[in-house]
Amino acid sequence: MAAKPEADVTKKEEISRLSFEEALRRLETVVERLEAADLPLEEALALFEEGQNLAAHCQQKLDEAEKRIEVITTRANGEITISRWSPNREEDRP
Repeated sequence: MAAKPEADVTKKEEISRLSFEEALRRLETVVERLEAADLPLEEALALFEEGQNLAAHCQQKLDEAEKRIEVITTRANGEITISRWSPNREEDRP
């Protein structure tokens, strides 16, 4: 029996309220269940879909956190600057 669309929306709403850490723990549980159990196809598909939603939620939380990271640098003349961090900034690379 396929999941009802209302149930899918409710599950996504529940996931959207999770913190990053809560979603990651739940994702780990989902993966463990998928790897360890001989699940019926419908249950495995439902868990897989939940895992996909949890992974997307975690990625969104990471993206939001990355946007908030600021880099504080001190120039040779003593001037302090604050700018957004970017993985592509040459001066941030070792």
